[in-house]
Amino acid sequence: MRALLALMLLPTLASAAEETGKAGARVDLPDPLSLGAMGQLLLGLALVVGLILVLAWLVRRVNGAPAQGRGMKVLAALPLGQRERAVLVQIGQEQMLLGVAPGRVSLLARFDEPVLDSAELRGAAFADRLQQVLGRGQSGS
Repeated sequence: MRALLALMLLPTLASAAEETGKAGARVDLPDPLSLGAMGQLLLGLALVVGLILVLAWLVRRVNGAPAQGRGMKVLAALPLGQRERAVLVQIGQEQMLLGVAPGRVSLLARFDEPVLDSAELRGAAFADRLQQVLGRGQSGS
C-alpha cells in the first residue's frame, strides 16, 4: 500500500522540486550593505535596546525596589579581611557601624550623634582625589 502511494506521489514531488529549482535560480537577493539594510538593522537594534530599558524600568517599578540613596548613606567602609569589612552607615541623623561578612550583617555600634560629617567627608574625598589626579599630571610632565 505504501509503495503504491509513493509511486502515485513521485511525479508530483518531481515537478515541485523542478519548480523550486527554477524559482531559486532566479531569486535576486538585496545588497546587505545598502543604505536601506543598514537603516533596518539600526532601527531593529534601537527597538531591542529600548525594549530592554522599558522592561528594566518595569521590573524595578513592579518589584518595588527602593530608590537608592533615599535617607541612607554609606559614609565609610574599612576592609578587615579578604571578605569582611566595617561599614559606617547614616540613616537620617543616626549613624551605625556595621560588620559585613558574606551572608551576615551585624550591628557593632550605634551613634546618636554623628561620628563623621557626611558633607565634610564627601568634600574631603573629592579634594584628596583631585590632588592625586593633579599630582600625577604634574609628575608625568
